[in-house]
Amino acid sequence: MERLAATTTAAGVRVDLRWRGTRRPLPADIDLAAFRIVQESVTNVVRHSGATSCRVRVDHLDDALAIEVSDRGRGGNAGTDTGYGLVGMRERVALLHGDFTAGTRHGGGFLVAARLPVPRAARTAAEAKTGAEPKAGAG
Repeated sequence: MERLAATTTAAGVRVDLRWRGTRRPLPADIDLAAFRIVQESVTNVVRHSGATSCRVRVDHLDDALAIEVSDRGRGGNAGTDTGYGLVGMRERVALLHGDFTAGTRHGGGFLVAARLPVPRAARTAAEAKTGAEPKAGAG
């Protein structure tokens, strides 16, 4: 994601990439979905928003990966999108049993938010690789 942020910044839209929580390995399908959601969202900022910057926030939660991409550009109506980007993101998230929203932000701009659940088995495997202790009640 850092390379995507750098490339987008070089194209004229500054990307403020923020990570929260302890970064850990993710299952390949979740990792790819997260990257594609950020990639499509940032591409939409460049193509449609008129904004000069956007913020990407990736939160590693105990049981999920949460992603938000926001800008302060023109906004828009997610229901009238003529492309397939938002539809594709929504479908990708649904296949992973996650939650997805996209729409105009209160106060202007646009927000894409996705929550991708990380299955307990994947969390346990990641904890074993990093030597972290499983959290009580996680699952």
